[in-house]
Amino acid sequence: MRRTTRWILGTGAAGAITATVLALRAAPARERTFAKLERASAVRRDMTSAVKATGVVKPMVGAEVRVGSRASGVVKRLLVKVGDAVVQGDLLAELDARDLAARREQAAAAHASSRAELAYARADLERKRRLAGERLLSASDLELAERAYEVARTREAEAAASLSFAATQLGYASLRAPIAGVVASISTQEGETVAASLAAPTFVTLLDLSRLEVWAYVDETDIGRVKPGQEVTFTVDTYPGQEFTGSVVTVYPKAEIRDNVVDYVAVIRFRAPPDRVLRPEMTAAVRIALETRVGVLTIPRAAVRREDGRAFVNLPRGGAVEKRWVRTGRADEGLVEVVDGLVEGDEVLVGEPEKDAEERS
Repeated sequence: MRRTTRWILGTGAAGAITATVLALRAAPARERTFAKLERASAVRRDMTSAVKATGVVKPMVGAEVRVGSRASGVVKRLLVKVGDAVVQGDLLAELDARDLAARREQAAAAHASSRAELAYARADLERKRRLAGERLLSASDLELAERAYEVARTREAEAAASLSFAATQLGYASLRAPIAGVVASISTQEGETVAASLAAPTFVTLLDLSRLEVWAYVDETDIGRVKPGQEVTFTVDTYPGQEFTGSVVTVYPKAEIRDNVVDYVAVIRFRAPPDRVLRPEMTAAVRIALETRVGVLTIPRAAVRREDGRAFVNLPRGGAVEKRWVRTGRADEGLVEVVDGLVEGDEVLVGEPEKDAEERS
């Protein structure tokens, strides 16, 4: 009986010693596990809810102009190349205008002849009016002189109009830039013959890079919250880390359906910094600000865990973890608002603590 009792006591003592040793070994391991997790403090900040969308940089209406010729002929000189910067009124190209110049000279000669006829008719009318006043000319002869003067005056006006038309046609042989911008493309080369019949052939396309906008393709589930005047930020791949700002100016009423996805176009006006050049068809990552909540308590979204439909966070307490139930509010891509359960300055663990090897086994 005594021998049995001693064995039980010995076994219990050995078990206690073993448990103590395992606990001492497990505690540092648990602390090391928690130490690997990132910690974040609950802080107050302004939090903005937003709609995200993919956009495309587009030229505004009137920012892209196709310059064509209203006259037919052979391209004599092409004075620009793709990428050249031009200002309004710069000469872009010239046609061989010898036939147009000859027509203008012909019209000018006809105009000079009509002016001489008009001067003669005016002098003849004045002379016959004096004779009629002295009763030396019949009334019918005076009427004929007045009629001849009116015909001469009409012919002179017609000749002046023909001269103006010929000069205008000659002007069409010189193509000038209607807007300031850069040459985006060239469609006609020197030596080619162009025929301006029903449509003016395009010579060059000009693009004003200072007049661009973004078309943001907003999902149908979010378009009801997007309105003109809302502030927008967007980025493009060519300038990583650079945010551009703008605002929504209009939302197109007609949907854009691509791959069975219904989107609506929100047009965004912006002004790029002088040292940044955006170009049409660049892809933009758009963020449309909807509502700003001022001074709310926030923590990283990765710190919030869920269990049975409720949210909780893990708080470090020495070598242990305290599980704290919280109530959350609005969230964005990286932060979540904490309505209840934490106070400013509380530290939370970002991520899920790993279980000890003994617990996993």
